Amino acid sequence: MPAYKDADRGTWYAAFYYTDWTGEKKKKKKRGFKKRSEALEYEREFLNKQSMSCDMSFKSLVELYYEDKSTRARKTTMNSKKTVIDKQIVPYFQDLAINQIKATTVRKWQNQLLESNYSPTYINYIHTQLSAIFNFAVQFYDLKENPARKAGSIGKKAADDMQFWTLEEFNQFIGSITDLALKTAYTLLFYSGMRCGELLALTPNDFNLRDSTVSITKSFSRLGKEDIINEPKTPKSKRTITLPKFVNELIIEYLQTLYDWDDTDRIFPHTKYYLQNNIAKYAVLARVKKIRVHDLRHSHASLLIDMGINIILISERLGHEKIQTTLDTYSHLYPNKHEEVAEQLDHLKK
Repeated sequence: MPAYKDADRGTWYAAFYYTDWTGEKKKKKKRGFKKRSEALEYEREFLNKQSMSCDMSFKSLVELYYEDKSTRARKTTMNSKKTVIDKQIVPYFQDLAINQIKATTVRKWQNQLLESNYSPTYINYIHTQLSAIFNFAVQFYDLKENPARKAGSIGKKAADDMQFWTLEEFNQFIGSITDLALKTAYTLLFYSGMRCGELLALTPNDFNLRDSTVSITKSFSRLGKEDIINEPKTPKSKRTITLPKFVNELIIEYLQTLYDWDDTDRIFPHTKYYLQNNIAKYAVLARVKKIRVHDLRHSHASLLIDMGINIILISERLGHEKIQTTLDTYSHLYPNKHEEVAEQLDHLKK
């Protein structure tokens, strides 16, 4: 593994041959290293990656993980992953060989994370990203085990207190809004349970005003200054939601104000940030507690549960992939029915 001195530039460079994934022998050359040891380290790390060796550094593994996931995940998902991984994970593990990272190494990192002021749900999300990287190494690079899984999870998957508005609180909130676009957007979110990204992707073509239905076929997000229209979150997110008649009438009224609007144009040309700012603003005016835009979805689920709607119908309306997801998220909202069950069983003896 030689390294060479660039006499003209006063720096070092690495030059070597390797065999690529097709079996073809190729030459690799990389200049600009200040030290000979840096050039040698570059060659060693490059060859480890090419041979899929567990001797590669964690940083190199992350690069391979990004390369693999970028073709399979949505841009917004990758952006969220990279932001967390680059800030919270790579700085701690980057120079360690992946086969040298043990559960004890991960536990020390976890302890540092637990001393931060991050929320339990965010800490859990960070740890999940680390575990996903090691799962990738186990599956494709013959790492014997996932040290993050062995170390145990930290944080919480969901917040302790789910925020939502009752029907009375929502009516108080919506009554404080005069802007028709905002009134329509928030009303649609509350009475349909759709996700914010699904709302922001809606076009006139998505509505069947005769049948009072809306079809969810896409989702909107903004990455930097780029507007992105994606497939919905999961296959079952593609669904048709039947709306109350008064909501359908509000949509008709709003659509009539959209002059020079094509049937494929977004009817709410806003962002989630815009909707979040305004929900906070009008919550203060209406003197109701502040909630997030996403909590209107929880409010819808809570309303349906309170009405006694079947959990299967609620799950379908929310676009959950599994009924278990709905149960895991909202089971604590169901009233205690044990006494009612006992009473009905008692009637069998009478």
